[in-house]
Amino acid sequence: MFKLPPLAYKYNALEPYIDAATMEIHHTKHHQAYIDKLNAALESHPELEGKTIEALLGDIGKVPEDIRQAVINHGGGHANHSFFWNILIPNAPPKPEGALFASIESTFGSFDEFKKQFTDKAMGVFGSGWAWLILDKEGKLALKRYSFQNSPLMYGVSPILGLDVWEHAYYLKYQNRRAEYVEAFWHIINWHEVEKIYTVSSGGNSTS
Repeated sequence: MFKLPPLAYKYNALEPYIDAATMEIHHTKHHQAYIDKLNAALESHPELEGKTIEALLGDIGKVPEDIRQAVINHGGGHANHSFFWNILIPNAPPKPEGALFASIESTFGSFDEFKKQFTDKAMGVFGSGWAWLILDKEGKLALKRYSFQNSPLMYGVSPILGLDVWEHAYYLKYQNRRAEYVEAFWHIINWHEVEKIYTVSSGGNSTS
């Protein structure tokens, strides 16, 4: 049975960029609902008991067809949100350092250009979805957008940085002003954690 992961900070810790009410509803209502529906889907297949969400999504073709879409929707929602909470922090540093920063500059030309292109991806999500910085199958950094709760894990790539652009992530504070929410995101990224994720995902290789 999957469980809701605790946050490493209080619901009001990310203010003024994300308000406490949004954080609490997003975590305890939306994320919890994905977990509840994922667990309900898995009840009919006890042979999947004990598998991690990474294992389920990473080999989604082997998930029984009768629950596959539920695992994509709700398992993806669980994986994506668990990742998202982990890369947010109050009093965030302005940018990454070390290997990740060097790889971003090498890939995108500059950190500012990366921010612009990532923002464009987030703004370009039609309806609900996510914007991602991923490490592709060749070990190179790339930007992707996925609809709904589709997870990068289903495509054999490694998520490095992700932004939830479903309306439930920002509507209480920003209403239809997605651009303001995306701009606020840059003030609360836990770049130290993102750097760790990149180091693990790249196997310590900084030549992206």
